[in-house]
Amino acid sequence: MNRLDRETSGLVLVAKTAAAARHFGLLMQRHSLGKEYLAIVWGWPQWAHTMVDAPLDRQSKHQHSVIWLKQMIHSAGAPAQTEFFVERRIRKPSSSDDRFSIIRAIPQTGRTHQIRLHLASIGHPIVGDKIYGPDEQLYLRFIEAGWIHELEQKLLLPRHALHSSKLAIDGEREWTSALPADLAQFCSGRL
Repeated sequence: MNRLDRETSGLVLVAKTAAAARHFGLLMQRHSLGKEYLAIVWGWPQWAHTMVDAPLDRQSKHQHSVIWLKQMIHSAGAPAQTEFFVERRIRKPSSSDDRFSIIRAIPQTGRTHQIRLHLASIGHPIVGDKIYGPDEQLYLRFIEAGWIHELEQKLLLPRHALHSSKLAIDGEREWTSALPADLAQFCSGRL
């Protein structure tokens, strides 16, 4: 019923019957299915809470892109809104960039790469993000060579640090999932 990007961990709602699929599909259309994510981002935002309202479209429709699926903010795109809260600020003296934050993201819409692109657009890309992180060429390098030392030095994590942490059906049910071991370990100060 909901999908996650390939490297995103966490909760996925799966309908086992056609009736359940219809029920959950209607809940999603009525915006009665809430989703929350936790992301580890570069830097310490100057805000504790913010909303990004920026439409998204496939980048290759408007300019050259070597990555077919890459999105961009564009006025001709589909509406996209994400609410962000700073949950915790982390200092990692072992890293060249020693400031990171855990951000709670609540998408109001469900566009491809929405959270990742919205965070990057406000100057706080997700740690480990090969497409919206420091350089999209890192994604191409990863496709060519796999996870190599050069990528580890620039991205710190072999996957983007985004986790689907909560799914909730208004007034019915709620599921939660804590950060997985790899992301929890990153936050604890050990790389």
